[in-house]
Amino acid sequence: MILSESKKKITSAKDITEIMKLILSKEDEIDRIKEHCWCVRKKKKNVIQYIELVSLETLTSSEVFRLAIMKCANNIFLVHNHPSGEMYPSKEDDIITKRIKDDGDLIGIKLLDHVIICDANEDYYSYQGMGKINQ
Repeated sequence: MILSESKKKITSAKDITEIMKLILSKEDEIDRIKEHCWCVRKKKKNVIQYIELVSLETLTSSEVFRLAIMKCANNIFLVHNHPSGEMYPSKEDDIITKRIKDDGDLIGIKLLDHVIICDANEDYYSYQGMGKINQ
């Protein structure tokens, strides 16, 4: 999905969380209970260039980097929701984050953060904010 609204800026994981919760709220009720994963790209001055839904339920590196490569992106944010409301990442989330970061390093696309949003409340988890992604 390419953003068509006026220039949205992201300067923190909280900004990303607010935008992504709004997008998720527009989903069909049945789809809202599925785990979504989005790739967000910001350009200069922290303005969002695009937000793409890259996966429902499962995730691969090729899905994450497809549009990033086509758009010649040099950085991305990864965002996914936990329909269960659990804020903290699972072991699988940690493994996927490391794989995406390592794959991005190989192809020159920096993973700036991986943000987990919780459907049930305003909580979110930021890998970068917790020091789990080295900048």
